[in-house]
Amino acid sequence: MMRSSGKDDKGQMLLATGVVLMMSLLSMAIFGVKMAGISMPYDSAGDDTIKASAEVANSLPSLTESRAQIWYDSGLSEFESVEKSISSLHDDILHHGEIRGVELKLLNITVTESDGVISVSTELGAADRNSMLTRVISFDIDLDD
Repeated sequence: MMRSSGKDDKGQMLLATGVVLMMSLLSMAIFGVKMAGISMPYDSAGDDTIKASAEVANSLPSLTESRAQIWYDSGLSEFESVEKSISSLHDDILHHGEIRGVELKLLNITVTESDGVISVSTELGAADRNSMLTRVISFDIDLDD
């Protein structure tokens, strides 16, 4: 048998088809591995939401009072000072949560005044990809002290 020395493109076409098939299989395999990770259960031991919400709950009264005192000293009424203070803290808490990887938000903020004492009540919503919780935070502020 004698081989022909002419150009034969059949082998190159077969090789190109094989490369395309291998690339397709590889991309499907990568996609399958990524999808398999989505169905895995979350780690229930993650306590970032609890820690972040505890930090906010412990710090919120003193931060509110400190900021309100600054506005009160500049001439605003006690009530207005506390309202401005808690509003600005809402924005800071959102940012603090973004840094921690936890969504933190003050919800249903109410500020009331009775006998010279200003009461603040709010719900703190905290969530990450694993868990979600809300907790009520209530405290009183008296800026005349």
